[in-house]
Amino acid sequence: MIVEYDGAAYCGWQRQPNGVSIQQILEEALEKITSGKITLVGSGRTDAGVHAINQAASFKSPTLLPAEKIFRGVNSVLPPDVVVKKIEEVPIDFHAQRDVKSKIYVYRICNQSLRPALGRDYCWFIRYPLDLEKMREAASCLVGTHDFSCFCATGTDVKDRVRTLTRIGIETGPDGLIEITVEARGFLKYMVRNIVGTLVEVARGKRQPEAMKEIIDSRDRNIAGATAPACGLFLKEVRY
Repeated sequence: MIVEYDGAAYCGWQRQPNGVSIQQILEEALEKITSGKITLVGSGRTDAGVHAINQAASFKSPTLLPAEKIFRGVNSVLPPDVVVKKIEEVPIDFHAQRDVKSKIYVYRICNQSLRPALGRDYCWFIRYPLDLEKMREAASCLVGTHDFSCFCATGTDVKDRVRTLTRIGIETGPDGLIEITVEARGFLKYMVRNIVGTLVEVARGKRQPEAMKEIIDSRDRNIAGATAPACGLFLKEVRY
């Protein structure tokens, strides 16, 4: 199942006791259509306020309804800020999280002197000039296999913080927004947003590009930059 959602009103992908999650909304919708208990497995967790263009998820159900009827039915009961873009049958052993080869996130920055009125909830507005060449130079230090503890949210209990970043690109889109694209098989909590926050500090001249290597080697979250706002982050694609 491929899902698009606006994460602004939700506490993230995963079910939480203190808020409404995307997983909860989808499971309840699927249960209405299939008349059975559904446990949805997502490709990964998106945090509160983060959006998805193509989140992937899988579930098992004994229903005899064909995928096309489930597809139409679930979209008829979902709220306007969540839509299922595709549902198809897969082998019984398919797992939306374990079978992931890579995930691609895009972070969008609006870099101009005047704040935008339209689209402001889907980007980080920065009025100060950003040096994209310095940002790219710093970003190049991130590609490869590293211990990314410096970009992991504090209080996270994940012990293995080694991840492999296969790609990071920084471009200006046709709408004038700066797009930072990051690809890896897996990410730590807040990792992309913490990377973006640090790159912005480099682009503003607060840090030198070569400082990025020192930040990674430190494995210290306090050495890296501030966390970028959730509103600019999108899960763009999941590859299997």
